[in-house]
Amino acid sequence: MKLVADFLVGLIAVLHVWILVLEMFLWTKPFGLKTFGQSREAAEASKVLAANQGLYNGFLAAGLAWGLIGGDGAVKLFFVACVLVAGIYGGLTAKRSILYVQALPALLALIALLASR
Repeated sequence: MKLVADFLVGLIAVLHVWILVLEMFLWTKPFGLKTFGQSREAAEASKVLAANQGLYNGFLAAGLAWGLIGGDGAVKLFFVACVLVAGIYGGLTAKRSILYVQALPALLALIALLASR
């Protein structure tokens, strides 16, 4: 079960690096506009906020990587729980698909982490 938990934590870390790239570097590009369903004008007006969100997603990825590299279960649990809370909040307030893209993998990783203890 530890291998499954670590795989899921790693997958979530990679996902959050990708979100960082989308929000910090691709927000106003055609791929970013399509991904987030925005007009160029809306994206330009919100690009500083998106970059800030991207940076926070990078911190989540860094924390997950820290837990994996250090083998520290408490660090992995903390950052997976942070991702789960962020995913639930985003899914309820911004876009429902965040529940499936962010919160569901975090929930599965949290269950696997707890089961591997």
